[in-house]
Amino acid sequence: WRRTLFGLACFATLIALFYAEEDWRGWHTWNQFKHQWEAKGEKFTFASVVPPPVPDDQNFAMTPIGFTSYGNILNRAGHKIPYNTNFDRRMDISIVHDYETAPAGGSGNWEEGKFANLAAWQGYYRNLAAKTNEFPVPAKPGSPAADVLLALSQYAPVIDELRQASRLPDSRFPLNYDIACPAEILLPHLSALKNCDRVLQLRSLAELQNSQPQQALDDVRLALQLSGKVRTEPFLISHLVRIAMVQAALQPVWEGLAEHRWSDAQLAELDSQLAKLDFLADYQLAMRGELGCQCGIFDYLRHQPREFLNMVGEMQPSRDNLSPLTALVPAGWYDQNQFRCARMMVEYYVPVANLDQRTISPTAIRKADKVLHDETRALTPFNLFERLLMPALSNCAQKFAHGQSSVDLARVAIALERYRLAHGEFPETLGALGPQFIARLPHDVIGGQPLHYWRTDDGQFMLYSVGWNEEDDGGTVVYAPKSKPPRVDSKQGDWVWRYPAK
Repeated sequence: WRRTLFGLACFATLIALFYAEEDWRGWHTWNQFKHQWEAKGEKFTFASVVPPPVPDDQNFAMTPIGFTSYGNILNRAGHKIPYNTNFDRRMDISIVHDYETAPAGGSGNWEEGKFANLAAWQGYYRNLAAKTNEFPVPAKPGSPAADVLLALSQYAPVIDELRQASRLPDSRFPLNYDIACPAEILLPHLSALKNCDRVLQLRSLAELQNSQPQQALDDVRLALQLSGKVRTEPFLISHLVRIAMVQAALQPVWEGLAEHRWSDAQLAELDSQLAKLDFLADYQLAMRGELGCQCGIFDYLRHQPREFLNMVGEMQPSRDNLSPLTALVPAGWYDQNQFRCARMMVEYYVPVANLDQRTISPTAIRKADKVLHDETRALTPFNLFERLLMPALSNCAQKFAHGQSSVDLARVAIALERYRLAHGEFPETLGALGPQFIARLPHDVIGGQPLHYWRTDDGQFMLYSVGWNEEDDGGTVVYAPKSKPPRVDSKQGDWVWRYPAK
């Protein structure tokens, strides 16, 4: 018995030493890194990325119409409530009865040089009328634009209320930032905002075709304003939704330019709205928000280790049986994982966007991806979360770069159209645009060189960025292989703004 007890004591001592060594090593690694970067101004808490409070009387999210985007799930304090099926969800509007039956390509695609197919939407609403009265249709078909506007006319009161509420200077949705785990914060308002954006896009396209450019401008302006209502949120998904909303709003801008439907005053207003967008700054905000969320998750797991399997997405029936074992994970392993994730963020992913030079570097992203690949090639207890959380960030950086480039191309195209209205033709060079038609000519966010531009033989022009591959492909748009329907591969070829040949 003495030998057995001595052996057990030695074994227990070895285990205690193992935990002490792992915990100290992890704590030392993480805190040394954290203090080094905190001295440079970096912050590593979720609280540091929570947007400041906004007075209710200045807050779009607290208006009656704003509340309808989340009030069926959250109360005004951001706490989850029982789902209310009878709640007034005025913002949850839609252009379709079922997205699976929506006309393919009906909303157009400016990157592909395709106009919206309003005749397809007209047919969709008329065919749908035989099954449901969800969208009003006239007894006899009119013009495609008029029929689409009639179908969407039921949303006029909602849009008018949104327009009034959007005049408020601030927006902060009442999310539960005090929740223990940031990954559990609900964001129901994002889908409502995106649905409103789709309605405004289709409505403005129909208004342009119906010779109502001022109404189209009002709807484009509102769509851009709605995209900004989540700008201060520290969630990457919020900013990706914003980018998608802005890309949709650029379709009517492109069509109005292609068909010369905007007046000079309307073009100046469009430029002033687009000039407010800065997706490079938003990229750094989103990355620091992602860093803050990660830090909040690690803090949560240190106190709730049994939730570890939920964090890594384990959904096997044996999860509950394994859950008690997660309490045996040394605290230092969480420190090691947090160190690796935070280091990748502050040393590699955040600096990808250079706000002084107004560029995003695909080369820097590829370098970050290589470091990440090398570090996570073999799974260890120290890189599990690095392997789970980091790989998608390079695609996100590309989306921010593409979003900013799209806005810059649109602004230059607006200035070109204003020049054409004044001089009867497009200029020989982009240098002729400033400062009369654009205050400051943006350069290519990829590489920082001037955007490529020349006049074409048919009286139009070619305008493009070299795109994510950082190569001048002569304005070539590349489509993703085997995609059905064909879609632009924004990682290949150039990012192009052009109009169909006359």
